[in-house]
Amino acid sequence: MRRSFPIICAVVLTGCAVGPDYQRPPLESPETWITADTTFYADSSAALADTAWWHLFGDTVLTNLVAVGLQENTDIRVAAARVEELMGRYGVARSDYFPKIDAGGTAMRGQFGAPGDDVDGGRPTHDYFRVNLSTDWEIDLWGRIRRANEAARADLLASEEARRGVVLSTASLIAASYVDLLALDRQLEIARETAASRLNALDLFGQRKAKGDLSVLEYSQAESEYWLAMSQIPVFQKQITFVENNINYLLGRNPAPVTRGSVIDSLALPEVPVGMPSTLLERRPDVRFAEEQLRAANARIGVAKSLYFPTISLSGMLGTASGDLDALFQSDSGVWDVGGSVFGPIFHWGEIGGEVSAAEGVQKQALYSYVGAVRNAFRETEDALTNRSRTGEQLAAEASRVEALATYARLARMRYDEGVTDYLEVLDAERSLFSAQLDYTRTQAELYKSVVDIYRALAGSWLEQAAAASFMIEEDVEPRKP
Repeated sequence: MRRSFPIICAVVLTGCAVGPDYQRPPLESPETWITADTTFYADSSAALADTAWWHLFGDTVLTNLVAVGLQENTDIRVAAARVEELMGRYGVARSDYFPKIDAGGTAMRGQFGAPGDDVDGGRPTHDYFRVNLSTDWEIDLWGRIRRANEAARADLLASEEARRGVVLSTASLIAASYVDLLALDRQLEIARETAASRLNALDLFGQRKAKGDLSVLEYSQAESEYWLAMSQIPVFQKQITFVENNINYLLGRNPAPVTRGSVIDSLALPEVPVGMPSTLLERRPDVRFAEEQLRAANARIGVAKSLYFPTISLSGMLGTASGDLDALFQSDSGVWDVGGSVFGPIFHWGEIGGEVSAAEGVQKQALYSYVGAVRNAFRETEDALTNRSRTGEQLAAEASRVEALATYARLARMRYDEGVTDYLEVLDAERSLFSAQLDYTRTQAELYKSVVDIYRALAGSWLEQAAAASFMIEEDVEPRKP
């Protein structure tokens, strides 16, 4: 029993680890969402939240763009490489659990002597050869290695959550940019149609002015409206180029035209999934990233506190040594040693205390970051749901406004042709209609993008599939030729 007591103590102490064990901070989550209107919500909301939602728009080009972006986006590849780095670092941390075994060899030839030797006749020349295996193993009595492994594992998981966040962001940005592109196409079409219509009217007015039936004032008014429509065409063309360039960047490509699969009016409007607020804590990459960062910071407090205690290591060596190379591996040339070492702090003048305080400060920062990430998840989801509901109401109102202004413009033109009113009424009606048509298209795009925001805010199992599809360990890191 006396011989076994130290071993028993060591086993008991090995089960202990200094520093606090991680516990998820208690947070109050809302029981439901503020947005009360559920007319847009589907009964199978859980299934919708887990769907690769970009398929729901019914545009095969958009589906293909997202698939390419998940494979080729450079930010995703950087994030994937970061995961590989942290996998390697986690492997380094885990290696501390096991003894380190090294091999070595020595070959020497020289004159060796000690004070008092008779050197009148010259010192003899000696050969020395040695081959050995050595080992060193730190006994993790205070849990330093376990806490370091806990922190390294949390860092690895956090890097994976960061990669999932980039996947989520990339898919959302591609979809939103594609919607913007279709909206700009429609706005450009409206501007061209309006300019063509006003050019026809301007030609008729020019004929009437030449006959003296139209004043220069009225002709100038019509001409100004034509140039107003014409001035919008290069604006939309420029914005289309910018959006196409942004999409190509998200796809990991050089600037080039982007193929369209449909027009904005033919896009399907996906149903909106709704889940319980608490599920955001389990699905959102930013929340899970912040929690893993908190877990790592919590573990590093234990690493810092372990510096207060002595480090105990076992070492050993087994090999063979001889002054004759031919006799190096004979049975009588073996050498070995076994030993241990203890290293403990005595006076470090506040160094260890400073390390502990710094680790605790980092843990507090990570805690507040986690709380902020959770609050931000609730805020973004509530904003997205509200945006979807209210933008739908706005679009319905703007559709009615466009219809009313189209009637107003038609009647104003009839009244002008009959001589009941002057041309200012026609100009006002057509200008208002042009502006309303552009506003309607913008709101239409915002409605589609609000659905994208909801899927981005809620995440879902679709993200797991997309993240798995986007993960590639590249053998060839040379950039592709354009």
